Amino acid sequence: MATDSATPEHLPRFWLRRFSGTRFAPAVPALIYLVVFMVLPIGTLLLFGFVNIERGRIVSGSFTLQPMLQALQDDLVWRLMWRSFWVAAVSTLLALLLAYPVAYVYSEVRGIWRTLILVAIVSPLLTSALVRAYAWLVILGGRRGILNQGLMATGIIDEPLRILNTDMAVLIGMTQIHLPFMILPLLAVLSERDRRLEDASLNLGASRTGTFFRVTVPMSMPAIFAGLALVFAVSYTNFIVPQLLGGGSYSTLAVQVYEQTIVVLDWTRGAVLATLLLSTCFAFVFAIVAVGARLTRWSEVHR
Repeated sequence: MATDSATPEHLPRFWLRRFSGTRFAPAVPALIYLVVFMVLPIGTLLLFGFVNIERGRIVSGSFTLQPMLQALQDDLVWRLMWRSFWVAAVSTLLALLLAYPVAYVYSEVRGIWRTLILVAIVSPLLTSALVRAYAWLVILGGRRGILNQGLMATGIIDEPLRILNTDMAVLIGMTQIHLPFMILPLLAVLSERDRRLEDASLNLGASRTGTFFRVTVPMSMPAIFAGLALVFAVSYTNFIVPQLLGGGSYSTLAVQVYEQTIVVLDWTRGAVLATLLLSTCFAFVFAIVAVGARLTRWSEVHR
């Protein structure tokens, strides 16, 4: 018995018929796009870490685990991984501390003030992260930097501060550049929170401070952990800010991936480091999401 799936020319029609009328049909174009432009390139990149590449070509039959084993035994790789984690974790926590008051104020004001706050939050995203990193390069520069000139002009300091090419400069740049990604999830949740719970807490005798920490903050936990996961991921894998604001001697795992693939042209080493970078990033983000799901389990029960 012949069917539409019997001949190759009928295969597309066959699969479209299989997916049509199901709830997964609208997701098919997006899945195809992700497979072609994300899964296949990443898979190719990971493959480069387990083969030998000479003159831009993969050596036939050269599959080996030796590059990965060498990277795992390299103390420098572990130090870079720790620095990447430390910078990402601290900048993520700083972003949360700065983002929550902004999101809370946005949820309390009305009218033109909401519009102004939203414009101030979104407008930095209209500029490239590279441009914003260069702006911090000008602000945090040496004696001629805007920050040092302003502090010395007012007499607060006598000698210029050394901020550029330090951990502090990288943290400042990371926090400012990724701050909108923390604010936006908080805006959505805090603006739509059930204010009746806060009113009930106040009517039962709780103070405003107690209501904020025991009612408002727990209600915003899903947005907090969503922002933590998002900001940590982009901070952990960022190489522009550490390279510009940290200086030539400042390196993270992402910077090493860039240098090995673009500067040194050692694609195998770069692919191995990229594999470690992506796998550890996924592990950290999965841990954040898992902890968030456990702490916000109560919200699923009361839906």
